[in-house]
Amino acid sequence: MPYRQNYNDLYAFLLVAQEKNFARASDKLGVSPQALSKTIKLLESRLGLQLFNRTTRTVSLTHAGEKLFATAQKSFAQLDSELTHLAHYRNAPSGTVKISAGLQVVQNTLIPKLAHFQTQYPDITVHLSANNRFVDIVTEGFDAGVRLGDDVGEMMIAVKISEPLAMTIVASPSYIKQFGLIKTPDELVHHQGIGYVMSNGKLYEWELIFNGKPFTQTPPCRWLFDDDEAVKTACLHGLGLAYLPQEIIADELASGKLVVVLPAYCPSLPALYLYYPHRNISPALKVVVESLRV
Repeated sequence: MPYRQNYNDLYAFLLVAQEKNFARASDKLGVSPQALSKTIKLLESRLGLQLFNRTTRTVSLTHAGEKLFATAQKSFAQLDSELTHLAHYRNAPSGTVKISAGLQVVQNTLIPKLAHFQTQYPDITVHLSANNRFVDIVTEGFDAGVRLGDDVGEMMIAVKISEPLAMTIVASPSYIKQFGLIKTPDELVHHQGIGYVMSNGKLYEWELIFNGKPFTQTPPCRWLFDDDEAVKTACLHGLGLAYLPQEIIADELASGKLVVVLPAYCPSLPALYLYYPHRNISPALKVVVESLRV
C-alpha cells in the first residue's frame, strides 16, 4: 500500500485546500510556507498527479485535487469524530466492568449497592461472575474481585466494601427439638454439621472465640456444599447445624425459621474488600469502586 506511507502530507493538503492559501495553512500547521509548498510537491510527485493550480496570487484545486479534497475532508472529519468519541470513553463512565465474587457477595452486597447504575450510569455494563473458587482476576480477564480482608498482592489495591462479617451458628427449630440445645462448643462433636467446602477441596473449619481467643471447632459433617445459600437451605430442612454470615440469614432469624446456637462464641470475620490490579483504572471501574466503598 504505497499511499499509506504518511498521512501528514494529506492533512497538509487538506488545510491548503480549505484555506486556498499557503501562508494561512502554514500558520495553522506551524511551518514555513516554503516547507509546506515542498510537502505538497512531494505529495503530488508521490501520487503522480497535480493537485493545485498555482499563480502568484491564487491557489485553486485541479479536478484530481477536488476529488482528493472531498475524500480527505470526509475521512478526517470521521477520524475527528472517532477521536472525540474515544475521549468521551476515557473521561465518562462507560463500558463493561467485570467482577468476580462469591454468590452471596453478589446477591447481598454488589447488586444492592450497584442497582442505581441502571438509571444513573446507563452506559456501564456490570458483569458479576458468581463463583466460590479462587480466581486469578488478571489471567481470567476480570477488572476486580472480592475477598475477605485486605491481604492482597503487592500490585493490587484493596478497597473496603463492607463492615466485618458477623458469623453465626444456626439450626432449625426442628433440629433443636430433635437433638436439644447446645451449651458449649465441646458438644458440637456430638451433633451433625453442614459443611462448606472451599475451592481447594478442604472443609472450612468453624472459627469461634472465647475470652478473646480464637479457636476452631467443627462438628462432623455428612452434608457438604460449596455455596452458602445451599448450606442455608440444608439447615432450613433440619439437616444439621450451619455456620453462616449473619447477613444472609437475617430474614430467617427474624421469622424464627432458624435460631442462633452458641451466640457468645461466634466471632466477626474480616470485612469484604474489592481488589483490582492498578491505580490507573477506567472511569467505569472508578464509579463502581466509589459506589461500593464503605
